[in-house]
Amino acid sequence: MSTKKQINNDCFALPPGVDWTPLDNALLHLKNSIIPTVETEALPINLAVGRILASDLEAVSASPPFSNSAVDGFAFKFVAGYEKNLELKKGRSAAGHPFSQTVEKGQAVRIFTGAVLPAGADTVVLQEDVKITGNNIYFENKLKLGANTRKVGEDIQQGQLIARKRDLITPFMVASFISTGIGSVQVYRKLKVGIFSTGDELISFGQPLEFGSVFDVNSPMIANLLRAWGYEVSELGKIPDNLNLLRDHLNNASKAFDVLITSGGASAGEQDHISSILKNEGQVTEWRVAIKPGRPMAMGFWNHTPIFGLPGNPVAAATCALVFVHPALSKFSGGNWVVPQAYYMPAAFEKTKKAGRREFLRAKVVNNSVEIFKSEGSGLTSGLAWATGFVELPDEEIRVKYGDKVKYIPFSSFDL
Repeated sequence: MSTKKQINNDCFALPPGVDWTPLDNALLHLKNSIIPTVETEALPINLAVGRILASDLEAVSASPPFSNSAVDGFAFKFVAGYEKNLELKKGRSAAGHPFSQTVEKGQAVRIFTGAVLPAGADTVVLQEDVKITGNNIYFENKLKLGANTRKVGEDIQQGQLIARKRDLITPFMVASFISTGIGSVQVYRKLKVGIFSTGDELISFGQPLEFGSVFDVNSPMIANLLRAWGYEVSELGKIPDNLNLLRDHLNNASKAFDVLITSGGASAGEQDHISSILKNEGQVTEWRVAIKPGRPMAMGFWNHTPIFGLPGNPVAAATCALVFVHPALSKFSGGNWVVPQAYYMPAAFEKTKKAGRREFLRAKVVNNSVEIFKSEGSGLTSGLAWATGFVELPDEEIRVKYGDKVKYIPFSSFDL
């Protein structure tokens, strides 16, 4: 069973007296209301990729830990007006095999890339710029103090803040952490999410399709989204339109998971059992957010476990998952509120939009401009498969003409 922190059950409650909440207001409310619900654990640094830091991180040691040569060449002591004819000392400094003696004024020693800069030496001349005659070297080029060397702590100083709490750890961050002597980190435990669909008409893929039935698209689609985001996901199957069965499923799932996600039954209709049971026995806010597609959507709690009730239509469910669930789960799991990177590109379409709702159109980049799918129907999964992102149209009335710059959000900006 998961160890969960209890959060304020009002975190989903939008301000009263508002018929349709603007999308930006709804997102800001979520951002400011959600706190992490999971505990922390220590992990070896090599196993921490994809996890979220639970505390600020400081460098244990400097990187590099010693001054060293950036090239193969000869190390010497720089002095103003130094002689370009230097005595070559016996021995060498190689990576892992430092030179033990001191290099005096007028002397040089053979050195290789990555090797410790010997005591007394502070500058390196490239081997290809040097002529060797007996026990002497000679070079013509002018060098500055410290040329071709890497100073201790040049990259990262000991004790330097190198990552902050709530940062998502990447492979490159791990490389940087290891270079500063960090062997383990404190991270948030992976968020455990349970997903199920509701509806008597649904059947699982692989089963024979009967008249009046449809395949359950949403559960595997949402589950795969969440796995791509790094969460522990369990598909809990389909729940029939039966309040007693739904109650049992919610009771069991709320004990095992940090967050629950359902699809279908989130509106206010007679057969919308998710909204009904949460309203009567749990807690629910039926979100009326000015977004298209995306209504109806419900958020609430069952036994202090947060629940996202997504719309039943696949396109609406996918849109709500990307716009609302993605940043919300990041905060629940200890991370930052994530905002997708958008770009402005020429439109390869025309469209007139009325004021009142933010619209997300399935879109695809073709020849450095952006096209939209032929239909806005929220049940057409072919449009999701065709698209590479969204065109986001603003709340106000707008008329898009060919060549106008429109806001394009690639699916990759949602960490996919």
